[in-house]
Amino acid sequence: MVNNHSSALGRNGIQDWLLLRTSAVIIMLYIFYILGFIIMNTKLNYEIWYNFFNLNFTKVFTILTLFSILIHGWIGIWQVLTDYVKLISIRYIIQIIAIIVLLSYVIFGCVIVCGG
Repeated sequence: MVNNHSSALGRNGIQDWLLLRTSAVIIMLYIFYILGFIIMNTKLNYEIWYNFFNLNFTKVFTILTLFSILIHGWIGIWQVLTDYVKLISIRYIIQIIAIIVLLSYVIFGCVIVCGG
């Protein structure tokens, strides 16, 4: 039996499923949060956006969402690659590229949110 779970995030499929669903809910709630803000403020300008993203709750929620995107993206990419890319060396190269891209999103997102 071949063990394809060497680069999975969770220890088993149930943990990956739970991480995927939890991260999806967090992403969905963040989208509703941003849309609610946009709908409630018809006259958006830089100052309003700045004050909104300067709130501690918004900063924490944004960073939590960035990590949720990282988790969600990684599990999705890992599942697709293990299903469709059978050559392990190519799969690992693509996974390394995906990790670099996803981590760069989180790092730059945190710098943007916390640097303001």
